[in-house]
Amino acid sequence: MIDILTTPAVRDFLTSLADGDLNIATGLVWIVIATALSMVGGAIGGIVLAGKDIGYGFSAMLGALFAPVGVIPAILLGLAILNLLTNY
Repeated sequence: MIDILTTPAVRDFLTSLADGDLNIATGLVWIVIATALSMVGGAIGGIVLAGKDIGYGFSAMLGALFAPVGVIPAILLGLAILNLLTNY
């Protein structure tokens, strides 16, 4: 595992990810991270809102599926705006 993290390509990628450089690879990583976090938040919100009515498992599944619907366009718009602001 240490050999993978010390290769120059992975080290450069992690450095650009930590620096906030926006390119295709870091943008995709941020989209995946934000989607996963929104799924967790949606599951928690579904449990809180409808857990007693339709069951905790089903409400968590629905919340996790519907949360990224609103988050992914906002992420893409935010990354596009950040890219424009960093270039100009």
